[in-house]
Amino acid sequence: QVQLVESGGGSVQAGGSLRLSCVASDSVYCMAWFRQAPGKEREAVARINIGSGSTYYADSVKGRFTISQDNAKNTVYLQMNSLKPEDTALYYCAADRRPSNIGWSIRSMYNYWGQGTQVAVSS
Repeated sequence: QVQLVESGGGSVQAGGSLRLSCVASDSVYCMAWFRQAPGKEREAVARINIGSGSTYYADSVKGRFTISQDNAKNTVYLQMNSLKPEDTALYYCAADRRPSNIGWSIRSMYNYWGQGTQVAVSS
């Protein structure tokens, strides 16, 4: 079982920046960020494959968010710039050990989930 612990959420004004962190208790193949706004479905934001460093992004965050890793610390970061009110959500870290890139944005592709960290962006 892999434990994931997120941190770094908070409240910012539109146009501001936040950096989320997710620490994994063991090695995994990939780590991703999802988010869920009130009354909406959980959606994929970004993913990184730990070995290759390959990254994937949702269209809504391309050019504004960057996912990166620190292998030595089993940690993944999500740098969020130019934040918008519509980015407000509970952000979850997800991970999996299976080496598959198919359907990176599908929730069922990830076996391990963190508890979430809240991001609030005011206009």
